[in-house]
Amino acid sequence: MKRVTWLSDAEWARIEPLLPRGRRGAHRVDDRRVISGIVHMLRSGARWRDCPAIYGPYTTIYNRFNRWSRQGLWFAIFEALTGHSGIYGLAAIDSTHIKAHRSAAGGKGGLSSKRSALRGAGGPASCTPRLTSKAGRD
Repeated sequence: MKRVTWLSDAEWARIEPLLPRGRRGAHRVDDRRVISGIVHMLRSGARWRDCPAIYGPYTTIYNRFNRWSRQGLWFAIFEALTGHSGIYGLAAIDSTHIKAHRSAAGGKGGLSSKRSALRGAGGPASCTPRLTSKAGRD
């Protein structure tokens, strides 16, 4: 049989009091099943749309994850399960990266191995232009 719940009874007893209650609207899907669906989706790395139907509608799984994230509920759940907040001072982790174009590595139109005309003629080694005096501007 496929594993449906990701939390043991003892873990569930620790986090159940933290969950929001008394919301108006449609009949509420079982929170334990929804949390199991969220954990399953985060562990698998799949799209929310690909959530197995056994956990409930994928829109419910995503909406609860998103809503509870905005409310900071996941920090409270993590602390209830581990006994620690998971925050160690201030840290910033950025997972962005920059993808360079293939010509950025010096391909066509890139670096040249030819010497400049000034250097070849015994000119200055500097890349800045030399100050010259023009007639009438002395």
